[in-house]
Amino acid sequence: METSRAHAVLLSSPGMGHLVPILELGNRLALHHKFAVTIFNVTKSGQTTPALNSPHCHVIDLPPISVSHVAPPDAAMVTICAVTMREAKSVISSAISGMKVKPSVLVVDLFGTDCLCLAEELGIPSKYIYIATNALFTSLVLYLPTLDKLIKGEYVDQTSDFQIPGSRPVRPDEVIDPMRDRSNQQYHEMVRVGLQMPIADGILLNTWEEAESSRLKSMRDENLIGRFAKKPIYLVGPLTWDPAVSSSGPIFEWLDKQPAESVIFVSFGSGGKLSYEQTTEVAWGLELSQQRFIWVVRPPTSGSAESAYFSPVESNDNGKGKSDEPFYFLPKGFLARTRDVGQVLPGWAPQMEILKHPSVGGFLSHCGWNSTLESVTNAVPMIAWPLYAEQKINSTILTEELGVAVRPREFPAKGVVGREEIEVMVRKILADKEAFAIRDRVKKLKESGERALSFGGTSYNALSQVAEKVLSLQESTG
Repeated sequence: METSRAHAVLLSSPGMGHLVPILELGNRLALHHKFAVTIFNVTKSGQTTPALNSPHCHVIDLPPISVSHVAPPDAAMVTICAVTMREAKSVISSAISGMKVKPSVLVVDLFGTDCLCLAEELGIPSKYIYIATNALFTSLVLYLPTLDKLIKGEYVDQTSDFQIPGSRPVRPDEVIDPMRDRSNQQYHEMVRVGLQMPIADGILLNTWEEAESSRLKSMRDENLIGRFAKKPIYLVGPLTWDPAVSSSGPIFEWLDKQPAESVIFVSFGSGGKLSYEQTTEVAWGLELSQQRFIWVVRPPTSGSAESAYFSPVESNDNGKGKSDEPFYFLPKGFLARTRDVGQVLPGWAPQMEILKHPSVGGFLSHCGWNSTLESVTNAVPMIAWPLYAEQKINSTILTEELGVAVRPREFPAKGVVGREEIEVMVRKILADKEAFAIRDRVKKLKESGERALSFGGTSYNALSQVAEKVLSLQESTG
């Protein structure tokens, strides 16, 4: 690799949650395997994405893609991402064709499977798919075309769990969002993804062997999920994006004054929103718990929980403070009553930097996989609050398998979670005896992730195998 650097082209589908893991994969390829890396960031018309760059990768923002002629205005996030990537194929093809250095490998994400064919069309020797989440989700998607034939009626109406070969069953109430309505276009898009994933030369996952060892065996077993994957599986995580954000400003000054592991951080990711009723209950739950908190608040939504996914990211100027006007929807007197124990931030906060702070001892999270890994890699226990996409499955892994989180009795999508239950959960991960056991498990999980990514670790070696295969094929094809 010292004499001939491989050139990787990575495609990111629309949305911050998809760009971030692609950037970190690019960083690993550049820093640890000496690849030249170009990232094409695909966006849809009307989407605003903050500028993200890396000194190790060349990030190119492609012109926004209009999908109004092929997707309705109220289309689900999955539909928009899949359709946008499909419509962007010609733009991506032209951009790659115009590159001075021919790519050695094309890497697409979950919604870019329609672009895998570009590798053959453009003479790119290798092609991989990077699924920036866990093995349970990936197994379900690979098996979805089979379930599509086996299951009659709606998945959510079934009375028994869905059996995934070699993996834990999936309950009807925790299926991924595209499976909740088989007449919706997003369902057909996800079936299509399951059919197209084996086109790749290999499947990369943002998880690690100690976290999901039993499922990994199934995915590599030709009698189980391996029969549907058909290609090698590489666990390369936990990869998290750690931007150069200054840990300064009033919010960090406040954190510096708090005891160790005493603050719960409340945030629902780059796209999550709550209803007015649920926002009110969260406020009362935090107040009743009498625990310290930082809460990233967005105005309530009357629509879907994912309604902010493609919206501009609202900034609070890195915690430098604003007036009370953004919080008109909070309970009367809430800000005054919690002034000494809580910080309320409008729209956005430097999540990774906050989770790193030693005063933070819990994270009430929507369980997006990026946020989940950021919490685990900083040894922060979670309250699992799944909102959309595959987050219900994520919450099950965190609570029932890994034991690093607690969650409401019912999924929040089923109805409003009351203030008393929120109070109990906050105290359970910060103050009660149970908190010590949860904290111990998440610290051990963090350590296993660090081992996996270190030189000679399982994830380091897995990405090294991919790099070696890419370079070998590049040399053999000239």
